[in-house]
Amino acid sequence: MPPAPQPPAADLLQRIPLSAMTVLDVGCGQGELGAAFKRYSPAARVMGIERDPELAVIAAIHLDDVAVMDPEAGDPPFGVPEGYDCIIYSSSLAHMRDPFATIRRHAELLHPDGVMLMCVPNVEHWSFVERLLRGTFDYEPAGLFDRGHLRWFSLESMRKGLLEAGMFLCDASPRIFDAEAARRFTTALAPGLAALGIDPQAYVRRAAALQYVWRVRKKERERISLAGTMLPPVGGVSHVRVVEPFQAMATDPMVSVNLTNEVDLSKPHDGTPHIFVLHRPSLAGQQGRDLLRVLSDAGWLVVTEFDDHPDFFSGMQDDAQLTFRGVHAIQTSTPALAEVLRGRNPEIAIFPNAVSLLPEVRNFAQPRALTMFFGALNREQDWRDYLPIVNDVADMAGDRLRFEVVHDDTFFNALSSPHKHFTPTCDYPTYNEILGRCEISFMPLADNGFNRAKSDLKFIEAASHRVVSLASNVVYGDSIVDGQTGFLFRDPQELRSRLMRLIVMPELARTIGDRARDYVARERMLAYQVKPRLDWYRSLWARREQLNAALSARMGATA
Repeated sequence: MPPAPQPPAADLLQRIPLSAMTVLDVGCGQGELGAAFKRYSPAARVMGIERDPELAVIAAIHLDDVAVMDPEAGDPPFGVPEGYDCIIYSSSLAHMRDPFATIRRHAELLHPDGVMLMCVPNVEHWSFVERLLRGTFDYEPAGLFDRGHLRWFSLESMRKGLLEAGMFLCDASPRIFDAEAARRFTTALAPGLAALGIDPQAYVRRAAALQYVWRVRKKERERISLAGTMLPPVGGVSHVRVVEPFQAMATDPMVSVNLTNEVDLSKPHDGTPHIFVLHRPSLAGQQGRDLLRVLSDAGWLVVTEFDDHPDFFSGMQDDAQLTFRGVHAIQTSTPALAEVLRGRNPEIAIFPNAVSLLPEVRNFAQPRALTMFFGALNREQDWRDYLPIVNDVADMAGDRLRFEVVHDDTFFNALSSPHKHFTPTCDYPTYNEILGRCEISFMPLADNGFNRAKSDLKFIEAASHRVVSLASNVVYGDSIVDGQTGFLFRDPQELRSRLMRLIVMPELARTIGDRARDYVARERMLAYQVKPRLDWYRSLWARREQLNAALSARMGATA
């Protein structure tokens, strides 16, 4: 195995736009930042420039292309005709003779809608000033006093330099690691600051930041604000449908997000696009009508997020129900659901469930034993007919087949195997941690109208962990290639043969798990939806007069 790069700074990683498909890391070091980004966007092409040949050798293991060169000596040798979506300077600008000349030159290589991300040391940091006052300034191997630094920057000097380089400033974020030390230093200097007419509060804000992280573009683009509600985070539904998509879109510097479990009725402050996403709301009667009117009057364009068949929920068929008719648009997860909802509101977008991060694989650690995972809510009618087969196979396999069950204690108690472990309803990270330790995921779905409208979320969750899906043909037959990226069954006997095959051929199970994980990496990452989601929201805003008219007509029809 190639050596793993050191973990990058999380705040830098979170500021790389997830929509970026071509990324240039200038001064990439060992490639740690690019390697971490590719776990979120495996299809992205990440390239690096590095002066140090030894570091470049390590970076080349993790990145798609690496060149050993001085970034001030010329353009990188990578063919990106449409321009880079993101250019990163995580620690390299301070080592350049003329950083702003490099920024101007690299801006010509940036896609028109691309972003530059840069981290620079703050010369106003309190520790810098303290060393100057004490006469103890000296260089160090790394950090703020890196002996390789040719340039230092203040917030203001960086702002001016970027503007003179022709860049549009998106945001600047301080990196503060010891706010209390900055406060103590400022308090000690208070008499001197007062004598100089310097506001201590303003000074401590400048002195606390060790570095600043900037994001800039070649030209301004209209900002968009997203707000939304979420259900209590049970079973991962809120994470997958709302929390993680909002976090992904927030990596775009022109997007602001506000996610809460309560509806914020405050009026937007300007005329830029404002989209409010209601997660699986129930907007019934006058109360629902009043809420939607307040949101509309405040300037919000309202979208319902819904990913289950509504006809199986009490009250959703009532003419007074405005969950779908009373909003501007709907977003959902499957074509089947879109078809159901289109009769209630024709403005629909489909965003299939997706994985936000490709996790590290941790399974197949015990060659002799496989562990089957089952985690579902209210699924007894789906597994009841298959349980005798599962128990028969478990009895034959002995300790070669083990079980991890989440939430469903009825299923757990019905298992005859002693090799089983139960976890009550848990949070989504715990759910994924348990799933990642298993080799097989059992996913039965009975053939009925409610299930046929469900998504393949459990398949992509399992596949991302290299866990083999053993699934009903219902729903999963549209995603799983039988025998290639998982195993499908249509009846109990097919379940028996496929489960037995996995137990006696664990190497086949691992191969299928690898193929399924590759499929998710290519097709089902949330990063690949960031641009389509934002494009759709912007298109809704551009058509808001038309959508308002259609909404008024529907509301009148339900009066």
